Amino acid sequence: MTITHAALLGIIQGFTEVLPISSSAHLILIPRLLGWSESGLTFDVALHLGTFIALSIYFRRDIVDLVVNFSSGLRQRRFNTPATRLPLYLIAGTIPAAIFGKTLEKPIEELFRQSPLLIAGFLMLFGLLLALADTIGPKKWKMDRITLKSSLLIGIAQCLALVPGVSRSGITITAALFLGFNRESAARFSFLLSLPIVAGAALLKVGHLVKSGIPPGEGGILLTGIATSAICGYLSVALLLKMVQRYSLYPFVWYRLVAGAGFFGWFLMVR
Repeated sequence: MTITHAALLGIIQGFTEVLPISSSAHLILIPRLLGWSESGLTFDVALHLGTFIALSIYFRRDIVDLVVNFSSGLRQRRFNTPATRLPLYLIAGTIPAAIFGKTLEKPIEELFRQSPLLIAGFLMLFGLLLALADTIGPKKWKMDRITLKSSLLIGIAQCLALVPGVSRSGITITAALFLGFNRESAARFSFLLSLPIVAGAALLKVGHLVKSGIPPGEGGILLTGIATSAICGYLSVALLLKMVQRYSLYPFVWYRLVAGAGFFGWFLMVR
């Protein structure tokens, strides 16, 4: 992999990990379409670290509030306000994806990675599901109406993100919209819910890299991937949260349908 490839894939990761358009689909299909070789462990670390840095910087105040409110609840032995309960709900919502990710990530990746037509199909299918949720979801509740039940349901939906083409943010926003939350609350809860998973993935990858060491000549690739992924990830979070305050999620739906159809047509022709 060259620095140019690392920069391009970092940009793709930064935007597609956060926006509801599936980073895994793009990071599998685009290199295959361009004939690039598979990215190694070093670049996987760069992408996960970059995304985590972007989310941590953008939601730094939310993270501080979560820690303070959780600590306050522990000290008082009471979690009787929406603010003190939110950290508990985020933990509860993270558990299903953590369990599924630990046990099924590799088998699912091996199963779908060699099926570009199926990945493109999921890109379109779950785009239509997002459109349905954005159309019929009542969109009447804010974050203070999050409950244990709703956080668990959104967390269970997050498990589907293991399948390339689904999108972590896409499926959690879809689930939250179906449950009645407005677009901004659905997106914000989706991002906060993704933080533990992204952090865990980053730490796991870093641990593997520490054991194996950075191969000679890949230090620049690592830094390039981290920087581009972090910058683009930060910009895409800001973009999505501003868009959902004023517009619908249909621009992302249309993108998924067009991109999915394009990928499907291309890989169908080259089979």
